[in-house]
Formats: sequence, C-alpha cells, structure tokens
Amino acid sequence: MSARIVVADDEADIRRLIVFILKRRGYTVLEANAGDVALELVRRERPDLVALDVMMPGLTGLEVAQALNDDPSTADIPIIILSAKGQGTEVEAGIKAGACTYLVKPFAPQELADRVAEILATRGG
Repeated sequence: MSARIVVADDEADIRRLIVFILKRRGYTVLEANAGDVALELVRRERPDLVALDVMMPGLTGLEVAQALNDDPSTADIPIIILSAKGQGTEVEAGIKAGACTYLVKPFAPQELADRVAEILATRGG
C-alpha cells in the first residue's frame, strides 16, 4: 500500500505540479485548495504526510500545522511547509508550528520528492 499524502496549496498550478511529482513516486495524493479544507481532510483521512502552503484562504498553513500538532490524534503526522516566504523568522515559525521541514518556493521537484521519501522512511512509511 502506497503512502498517502495530503497536499494543500491554493495555487492550482503549483498544487498540480506537486501532485504530479508525488504520484510519479507512487504515492497516493489527496488535494486541498484551502487551509480549512486541508485540516478537515487530514482529520478524516489520517494521511502519512502533509504538505502545506503557508498563505491559503480559510486557515494558513501555519494554523493548520499548529492545529494538527496540538491534536493528539494527528500530532504524529509529519508536515512539510512549502512557502515563498523564506526568511529565518518564517522558517522558525513553521518549525515551531509543528513542521518537520520547510521548503522555500521555488524548490526543485527532486528536492521535494527526496525530502518526502526521507521523512516517510524515517517513520517507516
């Protein structure tokens, strides 16, 4: 059974690219176009990993990460933050909210795929 990943980004073109990259690696990918949609999807589906954009309608990626991290039933799900905001304070905020890693857009597709594989391998997924 392939690992399941929730990808949340309000920019459809970026979301499609991320989904394409991950599906090529054999993952099952579920999509959300807003933070509140992503939070509901993660709580319902319990994926193996979540990739969140920071700036989204509904809830920001940081708010979603914090909510998932604060909930004992989802706190163990690894989170990758994907954002155009790459200043030190922004990266620190992402990690503080519960992300295990933070990739700055634009990122290399191979870098995302490798990072996902490393995280899933670390947790046995």
